[in-house]
Amino acid sequence: MAAPAAVGAPGGRRQPVAPPVAARPRRVRGVDVAVVAGYLGLAVLLTSRQWGRPDRLFHQDNDQMLFEWMLARAARAVTAGENPLHSAALNAPDGVNLMANTSVLGLGVPLTPVTLLFGTQAAFLVAVVVSLAGTATAWYILLARRLVGSRVAAAVGGLVCGFAPGMVAQAGAHLHMAAQFLAPPILALVFRPGTDRVRRHGVVLGLLVAYQVFVGEELLVLLALAAGVFAVAYALADRAAARRLTPALLGRLGVGALVAGALLAYPLWFQFLGPGHYQGMPFHARGFQLDAASFTASARQTVLGDGYVPGLLSPNPTEENSFFGPGLLVLAVVVMVWLWRRPLVRALAAVGLLAALLSLGDTVRVDGASTGLPGPYRLLAGVPLLDLVVPARFALICVPVLGVLVALSLDRALALAPVGGGAVSAVPGAEGGAAASPGTGPRGGAAALSGTGSGGGAAALSGTGSGGGGEAAADRPGASVRLLWGGAVAAALLPLAPTPIRTVPTWPVPAFVADGGWRAYVPPGRTLVPVPPVTGAGVSPATFWSARTGLAFTAPGGYFIGPSAAADPTARWGAPDRPTAALLRRAAETGETPAVTDADRRQAVADLRHWRAAVLVQGGLHRGEAVRRTVDALVGPGREVDGAWVWDVRPLVG
Repeated sequence: MAAPAAVGAPGGRRQPVAPPVAARPRRVRGVDVAVVAGYLGLAVLLTSRQWGRPDRLFHQDNDQMLFEWMLARAARAVTAGENPLHSAALNAPDGVNLMANTSVLGLGVPLTPVTLLFGTQAAFLVAVVVSLAGTATAWYILLARRLVGSRVAAAVGGLVCGFAPGMVAQAGAHLHMAAQFLAPPILALVFRPGTDRVRRHGVVLGLLVAYQVFVGEELLVLLALAAGVFAVAYALADRAAARRLTPALLGRLGVGALVAGALLAYPLWFQFLGPGHYQGMPFHARGFQLDAASFTASARQTVLGDGYVPGLLSPNPTEENSFFGPGLLVLAVVVMVWLWRRPLVRALAAVGLLAALLSLGDTVRVDGASTGLPGPYRLLAGVPLLDLVVPARFALICVPVLGVLVALSLDRALALAPVGGGAVSAVPGAEGGAAASPGTGPRGGAAALSGTGSGGGAAALSGTGSGGGGEAAADRPGASVRLLWGGAVAAALLPLAPTPIRTVPTWPVPAFVADGGWRAYVPPGRTLVPVPPVTGAGVSPATFWSARTGLAFTAPGGYFIGPSAAADPTARWGAPDRPTAALLRRAAETGETPAVTDADRRQAVADLRHWRAAVLVQGGLHRGEAVRRTVDALVGPGREVDGAWVWDVRPLVG
């Protein structure tokens, strides 16, 4: 450290003064590397049941099939120069509007080398690891640079943000919801403490927002809602800071909106008006709500979880977004009472409470029973975009709220470190400077997303959490507080420790398809039709086989969201049902062979011509015998080739 400067003083003596406070260096430390490595190791552990197991998929298998296909499609767009917003590989002959589906191009394009070298399953698992560990790392960086002075506090906060039960539940099925690593940098730019370089930071903000659209638009909607509520709540808590920082904030938002708007104009037009666009959702979003009791329950993917209770309190295993357990919620209440003077804490409380209430849906349920009480989600019924968000996913906003609160509290407890004669040193400030000694913190200043004080000062998403000045404390009381609070945090978080994501078996891709035997049957411009040609929300062999073969062939149907008909843009799962597809699906679901008439055979030929079919292929099915007999009755007997039943329908279709 540089020697203190000296100035003139009465009597000719020179008095030492403290050197000017320097900004916190941004060099990477060994502890940073260790924290990120820990996050990566945990993410790999959570995906361990599927590495090297092509016969296993995560429990929501159809969703994994979809995202594997999207990763394969992104790689094809990169290597073949195809339109990344539309594909004709599925839903022949109409194709799929990828911009209107969760195409995750923001993940698929960078992962192209992994997809090409190791296949779509490896690429999907890498995407899950990056999503979980990347989200934790991004929050760790924001916490360490702007909010807390302790790397330990930042690491624990990042752990909560990246690996909470809701994050693990989403990671097993929904890459677009688990990949939240852009949220912290977006928030850091929106609520930047400085008022300079508005245009530069606005441009970066616009680029990040545009990129987030290609990762997941629903998450961006949730982020915008949370940021808006936070800004209003913080402004009410610290009006002086709001008056000082609002012009620059609005300037950054304006520049960012222009940049993002210019980049997204065509993709968004394609999404809402392009080929294969649709309106609404293929399911009733309001039905996907959380039970109020779920907030204190244990998720099934935790050390204390089971498969029964969560099934009663959440719409499905992928939406267990609110299972925080009683310990963490009690801890959060204590933190809010303890640090309530901080505007940051009050704003976080407002965001978390509103998000929790919205996740309860139209009517509040407790322990599976309706209370008859209306939920605030009803207020969003007519709000564009927000009314399309699944209510249960609003609880994901609570995850970083709780993570930040835990980090702030740990930082405050760890700040009770004895210095010299028992005084407590202030924790260094972030980015802008440090409160180097007791009493030097800016108690009255405001610094949205960067302030250092808490006792009357503002520290929105950046305060150090040290109290804004020195506090006298004896060594023993300080150590006791650190020990007790550390134990309380551990007791609240350990029951939430995640377990490896559950997997289920899947039928392998038939060798006839995987090894390319189908090529002898399918000329250019014709399709391979997996049997049954699923067109609804069921498990789709067309999507799975296409993904695992790198989109080698064109197929009808698939698992996606599209319009109900050419003249009806109402959203539905998959392609509009053809009569033959519906007949084969019934056979697969019931295990019963239907009576096939001549009219059914004529309809089958018409449907095959619509699909431009060259060959029908049946792989493994639980009720495959009934399906095989039905196809035999429709188009004539097939034959077994390389592990699949094959029907060459070129003579029928012409």
